[in-house]
Amino acid sequence: MSRVEFTEYLSCLADDHPHLEVLESAYHEAARVMSPQGLDHYLKGVQAMCALGRGEDLILSYIQELPPVVKEVGEDVITDVVHALMGLASHTSGTVLVLMLQNLPLAAQRMGEAEVFRNYLKLIHQLAGKCPRGLRPMMENLDELLTKLTLGGLRRWSMWGAQAHARDLDGQMAYFALKSESSKAVLQRERRGTLFVDNQRKLNFYLRALWGRAFFMKPTAGDYETRKGLQPFIEDWFLHLPDAFDDYRGIPGIQVYRAAAAHCAAHLVYTDAPISAEQLTTLHMKCIDLFEDARVEHLAARDFPGLGKLWRQFFTAAPAEGGKAAAPHPALDLAVRMARALIDDGYADPLDAVNDQAAAFKARLAEAAGDNRISWDAGMDFYHLLTRDGVPSARAVADFPVPYRDDNRYVWDFDEAIWQERGADYVPASQGQVRRYVSVMEFANEVDCETAGDDAQEIWVMGTEFFPYEDAGEAPHSYNELEGKEPVSEPFHYDEWDYHIQLHRPDWSTVIERRQGRGDPAVMDDILVKHRPIASRIRHLIDALQPQGIVRRRGYEDGDELDLNAAVRAMVDIRRGVMPDPRINIRITRHVRDLAVVILLDLSESTNEPIDKDLPEPAGGGADGRPTVLSLTREATGLLAWAIDSIGDPFAVHGFASDGRHDVQYYRFKDFDQPYDDGPKARLAGMKGGLSTRMGTALRHAGWHLSQRPAQKRLVLLVTDGEPADIDERDPQYLRHDAKKAVEDLAMGGIHTYCLTLDPQADRYVARIFGENRFSIVDNVEKLPERLPAVFAALTG
Repeated sequence: MSRVEFTEYLSCLADDHPHLEVLESAYHEAARVMSPQGLDHYLKGVQAMCALGRGEDLILSYIQELPPVVKEVGEDVITDVVHALMGLASHTSGTVLVLMLQNLPLAAQRMGEAEVFRNYLKLIHQLAGKCPRGLRPMMENLDELLTKLTLGGLRRWSMWGAQAHARDLDGQMAYFALKSESSKAVLQRERRGTLFVDNQRKLNFYLRALWGRAFFMKPTAGDYETRKGLQPFIEDWFLHLPDAFDDYRGIPGIQVYRAAAAHCAAHLVYTDAPISAEQLTTLHMKCIDLFEDARVEHLAARDFPGLGKLWRQFFTAAPAEGGKAAAPHPALDLAVRMARALIDDGYADPLDAVNDQAAAFKARLAEAAGDNRISWDAGMDFYHLLTRDGVPSARAVADFPVPYRDDNRYVWDFDEAIWQERGADYVPASQGQVRRYVSVMEFANEVDCETAGDDAQEIWVMGTEFFPYEDAGEAPHSYNELEGKEPVSEPFHYDEWDYHIQLHRPDWSTVIERRQGRGDPAVMDDILVKHRPIASRIRHLIDALQPQGIVRRRGYEDGDELDLNAAVRAMVDIRRGVMPDPRINIRITRHVRDLAVVILLDLSESTNEPIDKDLPEPAGGGADGRPTVLSLTREATGLLAWAIDSIGDPFAVHGFASDGRHDVQYYRFKDFDQPYDDGPKARLAGMKGGLSTRMGTALRHAGWHLSQRPAQKRLVLLVTDGEPADIDERDPQYLRHDAKKAVEDLAMGGIHTYCLTLDPQADRYVARIFGENRFSIVDNVEKLPERLPAVFAALTG
């Protein structure tokens, strides 16, 4: 492009501008590092900076600073930079924009990868909305911050300051200028041991010295949400390593980087063909991973003996003194011991089977170390050892504690399967599980896959029941009755409120709808017979609290008919010379019953505990004859369901339990359009308690079901015996605040919530979640009629 053409993009600058030659030099530098398309985006960005009208310094900085950024992270980020600047222009001054541009080359160098750099731009935009005054001092100290912090650490440090000094502008300025004690304390807490960007060049030389070839490495912002970074992985021939490693049991962070880089490189060098993942579950693959890691490490240590010593120290190093770590799951502990037995010849495991399998694998290595099929065979043998006392959850062995090991996605051939099934939160709909509807002949002639589980790629469905050929008895049982599993839904993802940063974590929890087993519907009928007087009182209360028909209201200036009594009083006042009351009309309104209710049941493990011995034994008590919380829940639900069904209001009965944020299990015992007959009754009779209580997510999902109903008044009636809690959240306040936020969000959507709690001590936490007048304690079904007026008053309160 000629000088004349370039100056056309600088219409906002004078033709005799003193820095024109400097700008042309920067443009030529851009032309050397950018493609024609990238150069076009760069020049359009110049026009955008001119259009902002924020001064010449902004334009000069953009032209000069973008080429170094492109050198570091690629030209794809040019449009991201322009969009970020355009968005920030409405939040902050031109001076801050110039400071940001001047720091972009530094940020690009420290981020080291385009996607991480984009996350940095998003963080700056977020801070501009939360604490715009803190941006300038932060930019002035960005060099020191990025020298000590990863992107995740910078995010947590800045968000802490934005929240702590949201209304203290002077404190905000001091915090982001690194002048306050709290700023330095949080900075020290978030500081990581060894940063990737400071050691990338050394690691490149290290790998080249070993194998005489170049390896491409990228950082990952794995600690963006928490201090725990992503596991190393290999993708598209790139080694993806965490952007920071802390010291591990006294082993310096640089040693962890060398071990991780050499391990990933060993996979690339010594893996000739991938291993087929066909018909394997996640747990099968985890077991095979152990032996495949040992195989490539054996080959690398054979060529470079020092690598064996480097990797072995991670298994032999003693934990730090005074460290308190939770005991690992038995399956994970066994896997770690097996990994050590494979790499440490001097280790003798207390379990002979581990020593025998390790010795057998080492013997196979001596014969056929280059064939990864030996890893498949050994992994399957270890799987049988691991599952001798039952099959553990794949999540139990997911977090391998040795930090240098990668996730082994590189060694697997998934064919039509997808990688996300092994580690992601959900599977895209376009790549998800396929359900095929087939004929009887197709179904009968297909070979069974014994290892297929809930993660099968394809599920075959036949329109009718299928019976075994050999079953010729009088009452044959279908395969579905003998071996069938209840289906599960597609995952539903919900935000979750983090009270620490006062923000929603996007798509943080996952709901999967499941079905529980069936019981005897006569159990629910027995409850009705046992508590017939209480049930009748409940029905009359609900009917009276939500009347329908013609309603006449007096005391209106304009109405449908004259109120004779008020008119007479007005005439008397006129005769007396007193100003009459003009409200002498009656308005007639027709009330149509328009109510939809979801009865939401907490089915956590605590519902299996017995309640007060002095209470009469409900139907379906505990094994020792004592009534349980679950039986009380079943009684209350049965009475409410019968009463609402008798009136004719649409209602649903759902339940929930949780096993961490990734698996909030939601049960639909009865839906709105489903009659309350033996089907729902059998589900309620067979319901069981287990797992934990992620209340906020369940409330949001119940609210979603209610939002699909056109009712004028909608109510989620939660029946629970305790406060929110889950296995992956140690902060007791976190899930309480999330449940409170879920209640508030539902209220904004026109959905009322009310809590019937079975916990006599509940008032100390339930009131903070639902509000002072939005809960009742029911530790006996006989108290239900007393509590229901408050429940339905919530609809009009």
